[in-house]
Amino acid sequence: MRIPLAALIGLILTAIYFLAAIFAPLIAPYGVAEVVGQVWEPSSADYLLGTDNIGRDLLSRMIYGGRTTIFIATAATILSFTTGAILGFLATVLGGWWDQLMSRFVDLLMSIPTLIFALVVLSVMPVTVPVLILVMGFLDSTRVYRLARAVAVDINVMDYVEAARLRGEGNRWVIFREILPNALSPLVAEMGMRFIFMVLFVSTLSFLGLGVQPPGADWGGIVKENADGIVYGIGAALYPAVAIATLAISVNLVADWVLNRTTSLKGGRG
Repeated sequence: MRIPLAALIGLILTAIYFLAAIFAPLIAPYGVAEVVGQVWEPSSADYLLGTDNIGRDLLSRMIYGGRTTIFIATAATILSFTTGAILGFLATVLGGWWDQLMSRFVDLLMSIPTLIFALVVLSVMPVTVPVLILVMGFLDSTRVYRLARAVAVDINVMDYVEAARLRGEGNRWVIFREILPNALSPLVAEMGMRFIFMVLFVSTLSFLGLGVQPPGADWGGIVKENADGIVYGIGAALYPAVAIATLAISVNLVADWVLNRTTSLKGGRG
């Protein structure tokens, strides 16, 4: 199997980020909240990226912040796709009042801006990692529901689905053995985009003070903590922005390659 250069670059960068997140305690030179120097020290042999606004090693904060950001984004993406896809497929298969009820409820949720909805919910709830994952995952599942239902509606009228029903197969079989395999391509492509949206979402919440709470670290929180340094020409706040951008590009390169490969494989079997 030959991997295109763009996809290979995306795989390498994505792997680096995820491996750094997994092994953060082993590769970070200092603790996540350990004060090791003066405020905003420049890069040196001891502090490769310098220090932050209170003297913590910025490289260590970036590594631990990436771990938190990637974990929350991954968990929220899995939750949103599991919930949204299953409910979208179920609404299509059941049809009737269930489809109408679910679709109108999703329309109601989507009419409220996601960020405002999240800010309202998090302002009255304890801001913990599990709460962030649940709020982000369920709010984003409305987008996945719409995509899954739109794809499933076209698949549900295919001959092989009708044949399965005539054989006496139940809704579970139709959803997981007929609809899901044929809906994977658009869902995989969308999953890459939704993961990046989750990274931006949790970073935005942290920047606004309702995401990961100090002394914990995530990329949005690091931007917030060091934003004042930009006025003095200190680029500490730019490192997490570069990390988010490169992660977004690498994940999308991988998602595009997976989408093209699955599409070509289906075409080859046809």
